[in-house]
Amino acid sequence: MDTRQSLVDSTRALVEIESPTADAAACARVVDRAQDVASTWLVDAGRVEQHGGRAIWRWGPAQPRILLLGHLDTVWPMGTIERLPWRVEGDRMTGPGVFDMKAGVVQGWAALAHAGARVDGPMGMLLTTDEETGSLASRDLIADSIAHCESVFVLEPSAEGALKTRRKGTSWYHLTFAGRAAHAGLDPQKGINASVEAAHFITEAVTWANTAEGTSVTPTVLTAGTTANTVPAEASLTVDVRAWSRSEQERVDEQVRNWQLHHPQASWRIDGGIDRAALEESASAQLFALAQAVARTLGLPELRECAVGGASDGNLTAAAGVATLDGLGAVGDGAHADHEWASISGMEERSRLLAGILQSMVSGS
Repeated sequence: MDTRQSLVDSTRALVEIESPTADAAACARVVDRAQDVASTWLVDAGRVEQHGGRAIWRWGPAQPRILLLGHLDTVWPMGTIERLPWRVEGDRMTGPGVFDMKAGVVQGWAALAHAGARVDGPMGMLLTTDEETGSLASRDLIADSIAHCESVFVLEPSAEGALKTRRKGTSWYHLTFAGRAAHAGLDPQKGINASVEAAHFITEAVTWANTAEGTSVTPTVLTAGTTANTVPAEASLTVDVRAWSRSEQERVDEQVRNWQLHHPQASWRIDGGIDRAALEESASAQLFALAQAVARTLGLPELRECAVGGASDGNLTAAAGVATLDGLGAVGDGAHADHEWASISGMEERSRLLAGILQSMVSGS
């Protein structure tokens, strides 16, 4: 097998099947394609399953000791492939989803093949199709998959080549404020302005951020009112919270839930809360040290680590107490952007690295 060309061909096969998260049928098609492509790498075929109304692909034990975790959905709408077609220019592959994270999926297959993994062995691989919108359908599946897991390797893309040893936790809040409508010209005093209540909340919420700790509290989507001459009876607000630690997420959560309305007759409802807990350094330190040692043994470039603000399914596995190392996917750039690209030579290096890590873990067990 020409490994380099096989890496490219396998990545192309996935990229050219568009798979926006919201299109369950499209995601099912890419999962079927993944089953075909994976069979060119792995002697024992994987399997296509349905969980929570979503197609997923998995290989190996349902509850492995070592799990490779990734996703096949993308943020790109159908038709993007016509505007951003698959291309190979030198060492770069381009196309929607190539960096985040279809190249990483292929690297996972290649690593399993290089490591001589057996379907009845300690290693498994799980690919979901709703990660880009929060993994709501696949959370229970992921939790079940790691019930007896010791280590998770997340095939999300690297950050300028660096592995991701810390990720911010995410909390989402959707707040609905209820007041009372009234004519804004004739008798505004009879109304209860829901927009004003939302404004009071926003003014206070932004003070809950903690720059020193890296905690952000960001009001995002705000809607209110029905007509220009009516006191708004309802307002809705979405708030995005990011933090490096669970304790910071809990601090902000308490602030949100203890906030007091300003008008005594207004009311409000809180939906949401802590979504993905932070992936803290303690969850990844030991695995990163192992990855560094393997890279040196294989003569690969010195590994770097970094912390990133976005969350992944690695946040879920780390929060469950499983050692988790993220960013083992593609080397490249442009996640969710038109200039998205992945390195072919990076695929070769990172699949060798992951194979070496897997072999080291199995031989040392």
